Amino acid sequence: MNYDLLHPWNINPREAVAIQKKLSKHIVAVGKPRKVEYIAGIDVAFDKEEKIGYCAVIVFRFSTLEIVEECFGSCEIHFPYVPGLLSFREAPLILQVLKSVQHNCDCLIFDGQGIAHPRKFGIASHVGLLLGIPSIGCAKSKLYGHYEEPPNLLNARSYLFDENNFKIGVVLRTKLNTKPIFVSPGHLVGIDEAADIVYSCTDGYRIPVPTRLAHSMVGKYKKRNIYQ
Repeated sequence: MNYDLLHPWNINPREAVAIQKKLSKHIVAVGKPRKVEYIAGIDVAFDKEEKIGYCAVIVFRFSTLEIVEECFGSCEIHFPYVPGLLSFREAPLILQVLKSVQHNCDCLIFDGQGIAHPRKFGIASHVGLLLGIPSIGCAKSKLYGHYEEPPNLLNARSYLFDENNFKIGVVLRTKLNTKPIFVSPGHLVGIDEAADIVYSCTDGYRIPVPTRLAHSMVGKYKKRNIYQ
């Protein structure tokens, strides 16, 4: 899975913000994938010193949510932790692992944000744009925006808005009596369409299958590497 290198990675936070502002103009947050046969969940974990990153890309058959491929990788992390600049810390590793994926993924789901981001350019948008693949941010907490709590009903939704009251995501109830999740388009998918795809990947737990299993499996991969 190859990508266009639209900018360097060896930059400082100020330069990273400028890149986000520039590239966010190219994000397409409407429509939906022509088909969704394979979907991937992606997550990254770090060691205690946060110097080494570990990535899992788990590919699922969308119709059954069965795992068809697992890819892992690790590398040194050089970009500092800065809220809102997660992609500059994690994306180089994610892109490295995605190169080894054999299936043609129709959609990528990230444990992070898409356009529900101060500069409309979270990690799902960043990687989706570089790859030219539909992508979705599926976060456990809100980074940016305001909303009203959705009803305590399965698949209940409310919209997430920016400071200008433009829709930037969906607050989605995936499990009763627990907190909702925050879904936003990354690239090449609309707001409601992103929520529909994510809800189709749920199985009674709060977190959808692709990112939940990616999180679990990257944790196991990290432990194997640390204690081997």
